[in-house]
Amino acid sequence: MKRFLSLLVVAILAGIFTLGAYKMFLEPEAIVVKESEAKPNLTPVNYPLTNTNASVSGIDFTIAAEKTVNAVVHVKQYGISRTPRNLMEFFRNGGAQERRIQGAGSGVIITEDGYIVTNNHVIDGATDLEITLNNNKSYKAKVVGTAPQSDIALIKIDAEEKLSYIPFGDSNSAKIGEWVLAVGNPFNLTSTVTAGIISAKSRDLDESDDKIQSFIQTDAAINPGNSGGALVNVRGELIGINTAITSQTGSYVGYAFAVPSNNAKKIIDDIIEFGGVQRGILGIQGGTINPKVMEEYDISVSQGVFVASVADDSGAKKAGLLEGDVIKEIDGLPINKFSDLTGYVNSKRPKDVINVKVLRKRKEITLPVTLSKYEIQKYNIDDVGVEVRNPPKGYLDNFKLDHGVVISKALSSRMKRYKLEGLIISEIDGKKVRDVLEVKEIIERKYKDEDITISLVDRSGQKREFVFQ
Repeated sequence: MKRFLSLLVVAILAGIFTLGAYKMFLEPEAIVVKESEAKPNLTPVNYPLTNTNASVSGIDFTIAAEKTVNAVVHVKQYGISRTPRNLMEFFRNGGAQERRIQGAGSGVIITEDGYIVTNNHVIDGATDLEITLNNNKSYKAKVVGTAPQSDIALIKIDAEEKLSYIPFGDSNSAKIGEWVLAVGNPFNLTSTVTAGIISAKSRDLDESDDKIQSFIQTDAAINPGNSGGALVNVRGELIGINTAITSQTGSYVGYAFAVPSNNAKKIIDDIIEFGGVQRGILGIQGGTINPKVMEEYDISVSQGVFVASVADDSGAKKAGLLEGDVIKEIDGLPINKFSDLTGYVNSKRPKDVINVKVLRKRKEITLPVTLSKYEIQKYNIDDVGVEVRNPPKGYLDNFKLDHGVVISKALSSRMKRYKLEGLIISEIDGKKVRDVLEVKEIIERKYKDEDITISLVDRSGQKREFVFQ
């Protein structure tokens, strides 16, 4: 009996062990949950579809790529460097050896007869420019004009056939989130197209910089060599000239910037028509609204441009703008920060009329403002060693001249010996100069190490020419 019970216990334990092993290792898993726990906690999110293509998304990048890839060129610039590569070269040769250097970038054909827009920094200092088209044909290019403050340059090639070109689009109409393509030649890889969206507009990278900054920001990949290339919308219209990236490595990390096409087109038209940039100014000083300004001046809005002062004899003064006004719109375009204002005004010319909507004592007023001509009061011609200013009214009559700038100060010890203060520079490189701005534009269009010819008129009215190396 005892033996029987022992066998029974062993059998039961064996059965339990066998059943447990089966449940653990062999039986298919079954999970039972309450119905309320089975319902997912949903958060509305738009996920991209797998294998999204043009037919699904409604955006066809191939059209824009086909329209633009043949109109973006490879720009090679050659120059001469006199900078010693090391101390040994400096001491051994008594200075630096001349050596030929090469740089590269991109450019955009904007007319069928060979006008090309690029960045000023792409061609700055070049003695020769070589343009290679997408069909591998190469041409020599000449510089038509530059705008260093906006980092825009216009060059031209003489081709035997009509060229593909990209029409200008309206950069003011471009929207944040809109799809764009960047077309260029990064790392000497020709005809490269990358896609992204417009991340921001009117971006000012450095408010302390005296350069004109109101960039389109994009996340389309832009790398060294893309500078001067095209930023186009999905219709293949030019809405920007790719210019810069923000990166600690020198390569693309997600942020890239382009000069808006409206600004670039205005600069190009000025260069072709006038030989230089015609800048219109509003005639105010101010800045983007911040909490301190809101509190100090009891301003009810947090966005706009606060007018801190209005220049005498400016278009703003004549139109009735006052200190304390807040600029909210220009020609219907919202003005949320100072770079919005400068970006739009810099697409206009002197004597253009713009409608400025201001907030004054919590009331909105629209004032028509005629833009004034941008003038700078002084400029240093460093290679000559003098500072020049616009002459006082009637001053040129003493020299029997109707054009010229006055030397206000000698900068170098060499020039101080000649007592040049008060004399007139009437021409530079054979071109008449009428104000300091024209002097600045002529000097900044010159290649590095290029001679400068100055026509100097003394108090007796005698004109002499001097060549500075």
